[in-house]
Amino acid sequence: MQRRTLGTSKLEVSAIGFGCMGLSFGYGPAADKQTAISLIRSAFDQGVTLFDTAEAYGPFTNEELVGEAVAPFRDQVVIATKFGFKNGDATAGLDSRPERIRAVADAALRRLATDRIDLFYQHRVDPGVPIEDVAGTVQALIREGKVKHFGLSEAGVQTIRRAHAVQPVAALQSEYSMWWRELEHETFAVLEELGIGLVAFSPLGKGFLTGAIDDKTAFAKNDFRSVVPRFSPEARKANQGLVDAVAALAAAKGVTPAQIALAWVMAQRPWIVPIPGTTKLHRLTENLSAAALALSADDLRRIGDALARIPVHGDRYPPHLAGLVGK
Repeated sequence: MQRRTLGTSKLEVSAIGFGCMGLSFGYGPAADKQTAISLIRSAFDQGVTLFDTAEAYGPFTNEELVGEAVAPFRDQVVIATKFGFKNGDATAGLDSRPERIRAVADAALRRLATDRIDLFYQHRVDPGVPIEDVAGTVQALIREGKVKHFGLSEAGVQTIRRAHAVQPVAALQSEYSMWWRELEHETFAVLEELGIGLVAFSPLGKGFLTGAIDDKTAFAKNDFRSVVPRFSPEARKANQGLVDAVAALAAAKGVTPAQIALAWVMAQRPWIVPIPGTTKLHRLTENLSAAALALSADDLRRIGDALARIPVHGDRYPPHLAGLVGK
């Protein structure tokens, strides 16, 4: 597995990380615990060194799962986790007060069974707490040795600048894929300027870009996609053209659509690290194989032409969640 450095932070990780959320939260029923642990350990065996979790995933159970899974090789991996929601509940509102950040750090250390958090993200920007106070609190945790690096998730460029002025931001975590490219308009330039890496979640479009989902797919009630406008049957049908274009290129190259989608993300900048998630071993292996797939200039041109020609339909969040991003 190739490795990448997140900006100028000197935080080196595998070129593809593993998003652990879906093992216990967000995409339907949680995976069997032993199966999930086995999957995380298989990811490590295949070269993954970045594992992403959060107190809100479960809540709490995902951190415990990750901690147990990586215990045999803890010193060889980077664990990223997050703070920012009241009582760790993503539906209960935001809370990035300094005392809450400290409480989350201590609780996460216990659940992860470790002595430090390698990358500690603010999960969503809290308008009620100045970002300077957030950055300063994480800076203190870094000085105390509890945290190694500071990150932001789904933050806007002004917040990134203000936070970075207090404590260098190692990574921004945000959605980025062929069908969500908003970061290219303004954020990429700021990340480049400040030396901040991008950890791209949902690089497969929450599964849509793999070709495994169409307008007839039914989602479980506890599957987040069931309330996402972009996953309405009408939007899925309208967006099928992009999936077809990716599938055609994949067939021509003898690879899978997922591998094309991941290779495209990595080809955009050398400091981007996608973190696809899965509950299936064969999908894990398929995804990680994308690290060795080099897209040619002609491949990238063909994809670019398709992206310019095929508009994406539907918002990526329902209205009540859309207001939490880009602040």
